[in-house]
Amino acid sequence: MRDDFRHEVKHEITYLDLLVIRQRMLAIAESDAHAVDGKYYIRSLYFDTPGDNALREKVDGAAIRHKYRIRSYNQDSNFIRLEKKGKCDGLGTKDMAKLTAAQTQDIIDGKIEWMADDPQWLVRELYTEMKTTLLAPKTIVDYTRQPFTYRPGNVRVTLDYDIRTGLHSTDFLNYDVPTIPVKESPMLLEVKWDGFLPEVIRMAVQLDKRAGAYSKYMACRMYD
Repeated sequence: MRDDFRHEVKHEITYLDLLVIRQRMLAIAESDAHAVDGKYYIRSLYFDTPGDNALREKVDGAAIRHKYRIRSYNQDSNFIRLEKKGKCDGLGTKDMAKLTAAQTQDIIDGKIEWMADDPQWLVRELYTEMKTTLLAPKTIVDYTRQPFTYRPGNVRVTLDYDIRTGLHSTDFLNYDVPTIPVKESPMLLEVKWDGFLPEVIRMAVQLDKRAGAYSKYMACRMYD
């Protein structure tokens, strides 16, 4: 097994939960250095096969699975990343590669031959997946995130809300593309840590009282 897997839990919470957890995090943790006024806007473009393999693996609860996405922050087209998220029995990992806006648009448009010789292995891997499994951009997912970090345990706590779907749109670089709120407009708590989760964080988010999981991609695909 890779040595960079992290524990990850993600739960749907109420607005009251969000307010309480946010106040606790402000008291004991640090706000993410990249946040503006304590939050940032995230846009992701998820990939899937014609048979929706990534979606089906999530719905079926496959113990080992992965998915690809392109992500930007605060509508900044100068900072775009290709990401591969992996899951193995509740542990997660994330690999990343940088993309330019032009490269991103080429991938969306299916102009991908340049990817075969890209110096970043993740770009080459995505190229192989797109050629062999017909993996392709599937839908846009937008949301707002309030992130916190806690150094012991390398803990990251995020509060996500205003989750919106671009339906079938893949116009990633167009920040005026129409999006709609996902059903019931959920709010999410996500906690990630390395070898141990400090008790002060566990108590602050009441992790032991929560159950279940949530997938933004799956929620946005329910409109298909």
